[in-house]
Amino acid sequence: MTRTGQAPTFGALLRDLSADPAAVDEVARAARADSPEVARLPAEEVRRQVVLLLTSGLGALERREDPAGRDFAEARRLGAERAAQGVSVAGLLSGVQAGRDRAVELVVRHGRAAGIPDEVLLEGLLTIGRYAAAVERAVVDGHRGAERELVRTGAAARTHLLRRLLRDGPAGLSRAELTRFGLRPDGRYHCLVAAPPDPVRAYALHRQLTTRGGLLGTVEDRLAGLLPRPPDAVPADVLTLVAPAQPLARAPAMYALCLAALATATDRRLRGLRQVTDLAGETALAAQPLLAELLRASLLGALDPADDFHRELAVTALAWLHHGQRLDQTAAELHVHPNTVRYRLRRLRELTGGPPVEEGARCTVPETVHWWWALRSWLDGD
Repeated sequence: MTRTGQAPTFGALLRDLSADPAAVDEVARAARADSPEVARLPAEEVRRQVVLLLTSGLGALERREDPAGRDFAEARRLGAERAAQGVSVAGLLSGVQAGRDRAVELVVRHGRAAGIPDEVLLEGLLTIGRYAAAVERAVVDGHRGAERELVRTGAAARTHLLRRLLRDGPAGLSRAELTRFGLRPDGRYHCLVAAPPDPVRAYALHRQLTTRGGLLGTVEDRLAGLLPRPPDAVPADVLTLVAPAQPLARAPAMYALCLAALATATDRRLRGLRQVTDLAGETALAAQPLLAELLRASLLGALDPADDFHRELAVTALAWLHHGQRLDQTAAELHVHPNTVRYRLRRLRELTGGPPVEEGARCTVPETVHWWWALRSWLDGD
């Protein structure tokens, strides 16, 4: 940049862009669009990465120092964090470079609009470009250093062992292979599966849940693991399924049950820590979609999904079954009079032949299961 007194104008431009939420968002969107791995990160993390890039360029202008003389500790820390979170160096660099390109476009566009001469813009961009390159090198160094540490501590081998246990069980594994990572061949472990949070939160959750031992890692794009003790708590917005403690030989079966329960809980839009056993009935029934379809057609074939009154009848009957066939509790949940509940149940019986609503009549256990399953699948499916 020429020393003609115009340099502060370019510096002010860069400072304004660094502090402009709209500009930071635009650069962050470019980084996320160009890298699926970066797109999985929280938006705020990507914004932090963008601000680091812009402020590094601003510091270059203000200090006029050789970038080789700087430590770039924050950039190294950023690279190390991404490695621990499972973001590849290629994916990270793809996002960084896409963000840098968009930042250059913004500087040129806003600089010309502010009347800054092209030669001043060019010299300024060359200056911050040298710093941007140094930042990228520091990010890569931090990432590679963290990768070496992960290999040294056996993180890759730990994840491989976990995937093998959840897929095939301990057959063929030696005692030494298990005890290397703190597992006992005769131990009992809780299988855990969590809906995939973003990499930053997944890393934090990993550290939280493994404080008392066990294995936890990314399996089939989900956070999964085997823990000696069930977690006391998880973030309220992260759906997490945990199974009762079982021998390692049952790990594949427990993992399959956790996945099935996770699908059921996801359909119900549940969140937080959930026990597989609490969802046993719904998970078992969800595994038989064809039988649900036949039951729905057999019991509720007279109902029209497009008829709002028919849907009202179905909702009322389902609530009645949920509340142990109690009219008063059902009425309280639906905010109607018990007589209204009684009327709707009778209308449903007239249309479908059940369930029984006469005074003192009660559904048997099999009848309750059949009607509950048919009503649930009818309301959910249609």
